[in-house]
Amino acid sequence: MYHILQISGDVFRTMGLKIKILIAVVFSGLLICSVILLSFSNNFDDQLLNATLNGSSESETLNDKFIGGLLKPGFDEGSCVSRYTQSLLYRKPSPYKPSPYLITKLRRYEKLHKRCGPGTKAYKKATKNLGQDDENYASKSVGKCRYIVWVAVYGLGNRILTLASVFLYALLTERVVLVDQSKDISDLFCEPFPGTSWLLPRDFPLMKQIDGYNKEYSRCYGTMLNNHAISTNSTPRHLYLHILHDSRDEDKMFFCTKDQDVIDKVPWLIVKANVYFVPSLWFNPTFQTELMKLFPQKEAVFHHLARYLYHPTNQVWGMITRYHDAHLARADERLGIQIRVFSDKAGYFQHVMDQILSCTQREKLLPQVVSQEESKLNISQRQKLKAVLVTSLYPEYADRIKNMFWERPSSTGELIEVNQPSGERFQQTDNKLHDQKALAEMYLLSLTDNIVTSARSTFGYVAHSLGGLKPWLLYQPRDASAPDPPCVRSTSIDPCHLTPPSHGCDADWGTNSGKVVPFVKHCEDRDNDGLKLFDEL
Repeated sequence: MYHILQISGDVFRTMGLKIKILIAVVFSGLLICSVILLSFSNNFDDQLLNATLNGSSESETLNDKFIGGLLKPGFDEGSCVSRYTQSLLYRKPSPYKPSPYLITKLRRYEKLHKRCGPGTKAYKKATKNLGQDDENYASKSVGKCRYIVWVAVYGLGNRILTLASVFLYALLTERVVLVDQSKDISDLFCEPFPGTSWLLPRDFPLMKQIDGYNKEYSRCYGTMLNNHAISTNSTPRHLYLHILHDSRDEDKMFFCTKDQDVIDKVPWLIVKANVYFVPSLWFNPTFQTELMKLFPQKEAVFHHLARYLYHPTNQVWGMITRYHDAHLARADERLGIQIRVFSDKAGYFQHVMDQILSCTQREKLLPQVVSQEESKLNISQRQKLKAVLVTSLYPEYADRIKNMFWERPSSTGELIEVNQPSGERFQQTDNKLHDQKALAEMYLLSLTDNIVTSARSTFGYVAHSLGGLKPWLLYQPRDASAPDPPCVRSTSIDPCHLTPPSHGCDADWGTNSGKVVPFVKHCEDRDNDGLKLFDEL
């Protein structure tokens, strides 16, 4: 290159002025670029060394992208934008970290699902004779894979909580979870497992029957117990598990060790559930030992499982991000208020409105309103903006709060902006767009800084637990009057198992289920009923 740039003096003198200037500019540019590249190379080497020694912010961001290893890389990011990087822009880092053991267990499960999932030789072998009537089918060769089929029933909040419960049970028992796709699950969530599907094939041999399964079904576990029709020596090809609000004591024996010894031998389990039954799994000593290793922070079980399993489809994620950017992004603080009215007569109730205001103002989540003369507003200071996100089937609650802070200033000088994404008047389960909106609202609530939710509402349970938020729980009103106190602050982010076993197992029979295990206690909003996990005792 040296010889190329060495132009003889004679040649240079014969060149025109413009060409001389051009050569000078090009030569100078080459020198500048060389200096810049050398400097960049040195800086890059320094940064690489610092990253190796101390850990770089980029590696920390990458770790957040995979939620501390909870998620596995390798998915097509464009097909499910919510799974990786985009979610980092909307959610604060969680104080609850997944354990290394949980991460290892999930990677092991993913391999199992890929080996045994739909379309594999193992799946075909396991389903080959499933439709035939054979009293002791399980004793014959059906392969090494065992399955649990989750059937979608009741509303979206119930489905999200129960599917996570079923997945945890599958994780504990090394079963493959398959999801009933007759409803709108694939319109709501992306596939969670790499290189395979969790959707139950539509040609599943029992597909036409499972909708009709109930506790009277001859292969229902509780019914078989009552009829003394099941034992370790006589195992059916499949069992139906009835884990619903109307489960009998016999159905709830599912959680006991002795019963699990029998159930474990059945290749196919079909489950209908509308309750979050994770807290009751801790009653089984074998499960409890494993659960302790998986979840050192006990109350964070659903929080971790939900962030692993549930990634909204691009259509739903678009709803979430558009609404967030338009109404929540610029706020200094965000408050979520989720309102579910359990009443035969639906609609707006003044006593519910009074309860909401009493709770939020007593707990200083919302300020009082004052006259213009009493306002503490200092026009020389920037006013703090608090965004209030209200979710309810009825828009009147949000309208009342909005009008209150529009008509009069707040006692703190804060600007209060109230928004409600939808108010559809009645629940429309299995309506695709309605369920997508409901899911979007759950996620939006989970992105708030503080949250108030209604007692017994699975919608609220999903929102606060997904967000890692300890909610203020509104007590359920009685006799059309606002409770006093109106709400209680939970010390746990765990959802509530609304209708758990009221008994222990074997020697513990008759024991109050809230006293069997020290960290499984009654839910604060359920008057010594329901169960949830607590770390703060």
